[in-house]
Amino acid sequence: MLLKELTDRSPMRVFENSIHGGLGAGNLGVVVARHGMGKTAFLVDIALDDLMRGRRVLHVTIGRTIEHVREYYDEIFHDLAEASALEDVHEVRREIESHRHIKAYLKDTFSVEHLRAHIAMLRETMGFVPVAVVMDGYDFAAATGDELAELRRIAETLKAEFWMAAHTHHTDPRDARGIPEPVAHLANELAVIVYFAHDGRAVHLNVLKDHDNPDVSQLSLVMDPTTMLLRQEG
Repeated sequence: MLLKELTDRSPMRVFENSIHGGLGAGNLGVVVARHGMGKTAFLVDIALDDLMRGRRVLHVTIGRTIEHVREYYDEIFHDLAEASALEDVHEVRREIESHRHIKAYLKDTFSVEHLRAHIAMLRETMGFVPVAVVMDGYDFAAATGDELAELRRIAETLKAEFWMAAHTHHTDPRDARGIPEPVAHLANELAVIVYFAHDGRAVHLNVLKDHDNPDVSQLSLVMDPTTMLLRQEG
């Protein structure tokens, strides 16, 4: 399969359509799930989709090493390429790596100011300006509305989509829309909120917030438990 055919047929197009064209530049989005349900894999799926379309992506990881994140990309891309019989695999991988930058922080060294300074350095020294930022390991339990507003301003300045992951527990309270803490009280700063639910066989994607739309779409997408790739049900 050719690369364009692969990206045109990607389940990401279904996901984008379900949230009225995607997250959109300058907006924050978050995937919320319990531990071990594929939040980071979903962020990598989003990043790979952009990278395979020739777009620059900054992956920020908090509490993981760069090597660990690279392994995520290598494993998921390998499964994607194999499942689709992708042509020119080595060239596509080279393009992906040339458009991706990974920045790792220890848990106690991340700050919005450090991130802003790193992005400025990338722009000034490498001419690297991402159109998408994905960030795993961010501590939503300790986050404030002001800090999320600062992250949103980074997204606005870059004109980039900014996706994050949040960890929740089955005992965490939910608001009237079903959004669990520790995200619910920060929902005003988030344009899109996606929740993962496991039914014992697969991880289903549920949109809990879709910009300002009062009605959210019912998705027919699941995360494959073996490859951690998105696929349509049925």
